[in-house]
Amino acid sequence: MAAEEFSLREVLAAFQACVSERQEVLLGPYLCGWRGLIRFLHRLGAIFAFVSKDAVAKVQIMESYCGGERREQYVSLQAMVQYELAAGLVDLQKRSGRPDSGCRTVLRLHRALRWLQLFLEGLRTAREDSRTSVICTDSYNASLAAYHPWVIRKAATVAFCALPTRNAFLEIMNVGTPEEAVAMLGEALPYICNVYSITQELFAQHQLLDLP
Repeated sequence: MAAEEFSLREVLAAFQACVSERQEVLLGPYLCGWRGLIRFLHRLGAIFAFVSKDAVAKVQIMESYCGGERREQYVSLQAMVQYELAAGLVDLQKRSGRPDSGCRTVLRLHRALRWLQLFLEGLRTAREDSRTSVICTDSYNASLAAYHPWVIRKAATVAFCALPTRNAFLEIMNVGTPEEAVAMLGEALPYICNVYSITQELFAQHQLLDLP
């Protein structure tokens, strides 16, 4: 996965296909979008290993559910939540030895998606000479930091100082000039934002936003 090229165009297509006419989040395109985002994190190197390793593990868990015996229950996020809650599969106490539910697994991806959404939006709207370390730190502090212990927060903030320039980031997007990358981010982010909002609302409705 690390060797594959990241393409913002593929991530846009995946998140565009994510939401059905009934406003359901389809897990196939969702995981496809995440595989693209993981390639983006891998392009940035070890700095983001604390997020990318976890995301890889979570995507693999979800792929096993989506391809497993109960795959029809994992076509959409809504179907998964309904099925897992009804079947008592969501571990509200995080008892040891129980497999991670799809709900808990998606919640971890959902929190990381918020950080990436904020970071990419920050890159899109920032001036050319803006410091990416500041954009990234602000995005992290407004999202994922709340769920990480102090040691990881400290290490992450130090690591962000080594981030490349804004234009280098936009080149990693693999869609042409920085201007073209900014335009495509403008297209992609509303779709990512929509998927995030629907997921947030669904999890809030079922009191799943604080699963241990």
